[in-house]
Amino acid sequence: MTKVRVKLGKGYDIHVGTGTLEGLGKALIELNLTDKALVIVNTTVDKFYGEKVCRSLARAGFNVACEVIPDGEEYKTLPSAARLFDAAAEARLDRRSPVVALGGGVTGDLAGFVAATYMRGLPFIQVPTTLLAQVDSSIGGKVAVNHAKGKNLIGAFYQPTLVWSDLLTLKTLPYRELLTGMAENIKHAVIADRDLFGFIAAKLPSILAAEEAPLQELVTRSCQVKTNVVEQDETEQGMRAILNFGHTFGHAVENLTGYKRYRHGEAVALGMAAASRMACQLGILSAGDEAEIIALVARAGLPVGGTGLNPTELYSALAYDKKVIAGEINFVLPLSIGKAEVFSGIKQEDVLQAIRTIC
Repeated sequence: MTKVRVKLGKGYDIHVGTGTLEGLGKALIELNLTDKALVIVNTTVDKFYGEKVCRSLARAGFNVACEVIPDGEEYKTLPSAARLFDAAAEARLDRRSPVVALGGGVTGDLAGFVAATYMRGLPFIQVPTTLLAQVDSSIGGKVAVNHAKGKNLIGAFYQPTLVWSDLLTLKTLPYRELLTGMAENIKHAVIADRDLFGFIAAKLPSILAAEEAPLQELVTRSCQVKTNVVEQDETEQGMRAILNFGHTFGHAVENLTGYKRYRHGEAVALGMAAASRMACQLGILSAGDEAEIIALVARAGLPVGGTGLNPTELYSALAYDKKVIAGEINFVLPLSIGKAEVFSGIKQEDVLQAIRTIC
């Protein structure tokens, strides 16, 4: 097992290991929690790991309530949160009762939103079971639900108490989901770690084959990149915004397609392609680095164009992005592989030109 320390809030550890789910209950004993716990898991993940996690907690002395939610981004809503508030009340959780998110990013975001707001905050345990969640959404404290006008518009910054990643859960991950997780790893490499970019490029076949050693190194190094960024800017007032590379365009794609056509990482991949092309158009990024970024995204089995969407409609969808300030759309653009910055005031025609490349 490897461990990454996150120095935010009271501080917490990200544990990355293989075959560690059985040890979750024992790990929670050390966190000064009371004996009631609510496990939130979707229908798909519950079939594989729900019983194992609940059994681990029960063996450690917890009285466990388990709430199984539907699987899908379309269920990350206020009505879903309301149902979970009811479950928390029925389980008689107190302010030191843990809420355990077992699943991918949708489960983590929704459960985290409930943990952040029920009784003004309960201990929140992330047990991510997708590659995307293990390297990105489980770290840094962003929790939210979606609104009809845009993704993650209702939420908070609320740090977990523990992140417990078991790489064995990736063995049951559909191959498409493994690919979608690669988008966030490539994102971390492009914005902050050229050496990680080289590692991914060299080890991509082994990573996609879910070989344990390269996968553990990838997850640990990617977690460290995100940790380094969020520690400097917890509430996204400055540097943390670079983690949104690919997300401004990507969220617009997701919103326009009703969150059904593309997985989150696939939409981010399209967004990274559009942002890299725009950076090159503007003379910010070299043509060589642009080509390398887009080539690695494509090698990872992720889309870099061909959405068939209407460019004007996609541009309009950008207006609902959380990063719009005073009417200005902010874009994270790479300066080179390993470095990125936030830009605003980009002309509409330049944005549309980039959008057309993915449409």
